[in-house]
Amino acid sequence: MSATVTAFPAWSRRSTEAREDGRADLDLLHGICVDLIGEQDLGALCGKIVDAAVRITGSQFGTMQRLCPPDHPSHPGHLEMLYSRGLTSEAEAGWQWVHPASVTSCTAALKRGQRAVIPDFEAWDDIAGTDDLLAFRRSGIRSAQTTPLMSRSGRLLGMISTHWKAPHEPTERDLRLLDILARQAADLLERTMAEDALRQSEERLRLSEARLRELNETLEARVRARTDDLLAAEGQLRQAQKMEAIGQLTGGLAHDFNNLLAGISGSLELMQIRMGQGRLGDVGRYMDVAQGAAKRAAALTHRLLAFSRRQTLDPKPTDVNRLVVDMEELVRRTIGPQIDLEVVGAAGLWPTLIDPGQLENALLNLCINARDAMPTGGRITIATGNRWVDRNYAARYDLPEGQYLSVSVTDTGTGMPPEVVARVFEPFFTTKPLGKGTGLGLSMIYGFAQQSGGHVRIQSEVGLGTRVCLYLPRHHGEALSDDIAGEAFALRPVGRGETVLVVDDEPSVRMLVVEVLEDMGYATIEAADGVAGLKVLQSDARIDLVVTDVGLPGGMNGRQMADAARERRRDLKVLFITGYAEGAAIGDRQLGPGLQVLTKPFAMDALAARVKELVGSRASAAG
Repeated sequence: MSATVTAFPAWSRRSTEAREDGRADLDLLHGICVDLIGEQDLGALCGKIVDAAVRITGSQFGTMQRLCPPDHPSHPGHLEMLYSRGLTSEAEAGWQWVHPASVTSCTAALKRGQRAVIPDFEAWDDIAGTDDLLAFRRSGIRSAQTTPLMSRSGRLLGMISTHWKAPHEPTERDLRLLDILARQAADLLERTMAEDALRQSEERLRLSEARLRELNETLEARVRARTDDLLAAEGQLRQAQKMEAIGQLTGGLAHDFNNLLAGISGSLELMQIRMGQGRLGDVGRYMDVAQGAAKRAAALTHRLLAFSRRQTLDPKPTDVNRLVVDMEELVRRTIGPQIDLEVVGAAGLWPTLIDPGQLENALLNLCINARDAMPTGGRITIATGNRWVDRNYAARYDLPEGQYLSVSVTDTGTGMPPEVVARVFEPFFTTKPLGKGTGLGLSMIYGFAQQSGGHVRIQSEVGLGTRVCLYLPRHHGEALSDDIAGEAFALRPVGRGETVLVVDDEPSVRMLVVEVLEDMGYATIEAADGVAGLKVLQSDARIDLVVTDVGLPGGMNGRQMADAARERRRDLKVLFITGYAEGAAIGDRQLGPGLQVLTKPFAMDALAARVKELVGSRASAAG
């Protein structure tokens, strides 16, 4: 008997026949998707994906593999085992790295670029007489199927396989559900791997920034001692330059990071040389260059993390023109070089009271949708303007009459027919292929506009393109500037006997914060974890402000400590400092009065301004 590899293209599996167990399949998929979406750990995510495949197919074994890139240091082009279910330890070791020349269902799928089904290994001519067949026999495996995991960009990420002890061929229903699982799994796997790499990158940048601050604070001592600290700082920066993961996951962004890191590393090397020569007059200039590059790099990682996490609602008077200009480079990197981007900002644009992070997210989503509508290239235009909503328009769209500013995204893509335009704001409605979109992007943008007191309007014509315009209410006041006034950095004494509790498990951060506060004239108390900080807060000591990290050791984080302290000190002011995006730092709850967040790394003048604001508001309330 001879057997062949049966290939089933994932995109061709759409059954229109009614199935009695359709609802059960939908319930099964819904439960699997909910379970997968909530998982952040890569290892646990792979385990849940394999378990889901085993449940769908009723197999006895399951595996998930990652395709190693051609430049992998030890196993280029191999398939690396990420997780297995049901295999013996001997089988796991034998298939930890699978050579592309091996004869298995996964290598068959790798060669063909599509699913491979082996109904019976004993009847498959390709494997007859090979060591691979003996390995399957020892493992008790008689049949298998392998489904590729493809990213949205068409890149092969890996394979998910299920195996049976007896000859078996999966049903059409099994294969259809496996296709859906594979698409969902590929999206989540790529996202989780990207977030892991970005967190590692941010940590390397944080260490570089901390080292640079330490150098700044102790410059005179380092000049006198000429110790090896400068060499250690240089080593930290060299390590920060090794950002292959960022280069692989964010494409053109790697170029920007390398330029920024070159500025930091080169400046510190020149500082070391000039200090060795005794030419201290040039040191300040090199330090300014390094600090500026480090701040820009930190801002970029924060922006990338902000787009991958839910952010705390924090409406602020916002200059939308400046917001668009600040994110222009990120949009360009996202849409790719084949699409032209034009930004047209209206002169004299009114400010608006919104959450700037939510607007950034909305604009990026609109630009991604526009990019997807132009597979062969085109033009995206982001434009702003001042608008007056008259009575007729306001009544038609249930808006208050008055002054609004508009921000629109226009593309020259495929456009949409009227029946599609009428449904685009419905949750889960999407025109993209299965696995290519959730259908939540436009509905979330619509919700953001409504919550901000505004409106979204969409215009589209097939073959001409689409224009999505957000109307946001005018704010009568000045937009906040990201630049802190220079007077704050002078650190002139402004304290009048107030006491600030500083809680951070990182001694260098705690030391820097304390020194800034003491230079400002405040008394300080230090604590290294949440438990120690809460003991101080539960005592009779005067505490006018708490500056605390969110991620603290000892079983109590900064938010929990603050909540517990506020049960006794109801008017306690708290400034949270954190290295993560705000949504990840404080959770889904909105910050109440007297609570603010400052993300690391932050400039000392920004810290001083926030402290002055919070302590000043307490003094005003007390007066």
